[in-house]
Amino acid sequence: MKKAVWITLTSVLVLAVGGYIFMQFFLGSVVKAGVNKFGPGITQTKVQLDAAHISPLSGAGTLTGLNVGNPKGWTEQDAFRLGRIHIDLELFSILGDHIVINEIIIDQPEFLYETKIVASNVGDLLKNIEQSLGQPGTEAKDKSGKPLKIMIKKFVLRDGMVKLGLGGAAMTLPMPPINMTDIGTAEGGITPGQVVAAVMRNVTGSIVSATTQAMTKINSTSGAAAADTVKGAVNAIKGLFGGEKKK
Repeated sequence: MKKAVWITLTSVLVLAVGGYIFMQFFLGSVVKAGVNKFGPGITQTKVQLDAAHISPLSGAGTLTGLNVGNPKGWTEQDAFRLGRIHIDLELFSILGDHIVINEIIIDQPEFLYETKIVASNVGDLLKNIEQSLGQPGTEAKDKSGKPLKIMIKKFVLRDGMVKLGLGGAAMTLPMPPINMTDIGTAEGGITPGQVVAAVMRNVTGSIVSATTQAMTKINSTSGAAAADTVKGAVNAIKGLFGGEKKK
């Protein structure tokens, strides 16, 4: 009798552990597959997520190795690299009409900024994203066949770096942190493409801030030639995103 009970308990434990491992792998693989499938359609560039691990108990997890390539007409380098992304989602929201993400925290992202007088790789990437919104093949579907909707309560991008230019003259600048709240809340959830567009608009603003701060610092410590180089980059990127606001 005791032996039978022991065998039963052992079987239940094995099934429980096996189910947990399967669900952890399943959730992570779904996220990874979704990013790699729909990401290129949203950005119209290469998008590659290396791995995703999400707990089937807490909904917390980590995405690692997200690389997004440059738009056409620029170098073959990545426009940005996100080494580590912490995510915390409400698991039961997966069964509803929109997925609720409590927080996304991106640590130490790396952005490359290239410019050609009146254009930049960052600007072209943002244009690609905005042009893709609502286009066929760029939107994931929920279980009912409707466009997948997402709501993000808290988004943080911190300790980011932007590489300005290429080669030996390139400068690496620290980016101001980005903090966003209630993305898609008012709308009852928005599509992944709309989320990416909203975040990228803030990223471009952070890049402008980083280059402006660098220009101020160089103006006070270096010669006019170095300052003019950074000033030109600042003016170019401001022109791409509507220029300076009139007072």
